[in-house]
Amino acid sequence: MARILIVDDSPSQLMGIRRIVEKLGHEALTAEDGAAGVEAAKRELPDLILMDVVMPNLNGFQATRSITRESTTKHIPIVLVTTKDQDTDRVWGMRQGAKAYITKPFSESELADMIQQMLGGEMPAAPEASEE
Repeated sequence: MARILIVDDSPSQLMGIRRIVEKLGHEALTAEDGAAGVEAAKRELPDLILMDVVMPNLNGFQATRSITRESTTKHIPIVLVTTKDQDTDRVWGMRQGAKAYITKPFSESELADMIQQMLGGEMPAAPEASEE
């Protein structure tokens, strides 16, 4: 069982993602904005973080950058889970240190697959990363 931190300012999104995480047999921790997410990451040291982007106080890009640059939390993989679906958003998110990016709305299976990939140590499939 992994400990997964969900950072989202929408109560309905938090509840929906939490349900998926717990259905997979993992422990769900939650934070309601980027600043609280950074603090929870430092305090709880989760195995994975699912981070919204558009949030008050500290947005998901800023929170991701903060977590990935902190020595005690930089090892924690972060998946950005957001409605921001432009290529520039995706590129910017990855530059901030995110390991993956999934856009809302997503299916339960899409999120479950992403969680399993991240916890299994596998990166989302990329053509140049395949072994022959």
